[in-house]
Amino acid sequence: MPPANIGYDDTPFLPGSPYRVHDGTRPQPRVIAPPSAPGAAPSDAVILFDGSNLDAWESVNGGPAGWTVENGYMQVAPGSGNIRTRDHFGDCQLHLEFASPEVVRSESQGRGNSGVFLMGLYEIQVLDCYENPTYADGTTGAIYGQFPPLVNACRRPGEWQGYDIVWEAPRFDGDTLVQPACVTVLLNGVVLHNHTQPIGATNHRVVGEYKAHPPVGPLELQDHGDLVRFRSIWYRPLKRYDEA
Repeated sequence: MPPANIGYDDTPFLPGSPYRVHDGTRPQPRVIAPPSAPGAAPSDAVILFDGSNLDAWESVNGGPAGWTVENGYMQVAPGSGNIRTRDHFGDCQLHLEFASPEVVRSESQGRGNSGVFLMGLYEIQVLDCYENPTYADGTTGAIYGQFPPLVNACRRPGEWQGYDIVWEAPRFDGDTLVQPACVTVLLNGVVLHNHTQPIGATNHRVVGEYKAHPPVGPLELQDHGDLVRFRSIWYRPLKRYDEA
C-alpha cells in the first residue's frame, strides 16, 4: 500500500474509471532503467538483435535466417529471402537502425530498398531517399502504398538512421474489424506519422485491406536485393493504463 499521505479519497471519480482524481490507491507505474544513450534499450526491452547473432530470427521460407552478421550489424544477403523474428508481438514500442549502401548504384526504388513489416503485414518503407525522388507513398518511412511520410528526414547513403515506432495492432471480432491499426513513426528523431491508421495490410500496386489475423505477429525485414544493414533492434510490449 502507498503511504497514507499520498493522494486523496474524497475527489470525484474519473469517467469510466474505478479511480478518483489523484487517487492514492491507483497502481504506481512500473520502475524501469532508462536507456544509457539514445537508441539504447531500456531495461524492460526485448532484444531482437544485439549485433552478435541471428538466433532470434528465422527465414520466412523456413529454417535459419540467411543474412550475414559482422561488425555489430546484420546485412541483407540478396536472394536469401525475408527474415522474421521468432518472437511475436502486438502493441509495442519498436526501435531499429538501418543504413543503405554507401555506394549508390541505382535510383528511385532500386536504391537501398528494404522494409520493416510490423506483424509481418504492415510495411514501413526502408529506402535511400537522400536526393533520390520516387513515388511519394514509397519513400523512406512511408506506410507503403498508403501514406507518404510528413517529411523527408533521410541522412546520406551509408550513414546510420533510426526508426522509433509506436504500434497499436488492429482488433478483430471474428472476421469483423473492430478497431484499425494505428502507428506513430519517427525517423532520426523526426515525426513522419502521427497516430496514423493504415488502410490495411500493405502491398505493391493495390489498395490495402484488413483481413482478420491473430492479435500478435512477427517483425519481418525485407530482402529486396540491396545490401541494407540493420542494428540495435528491440521492442517493448505496450499495455493499457493500470495494467501490471
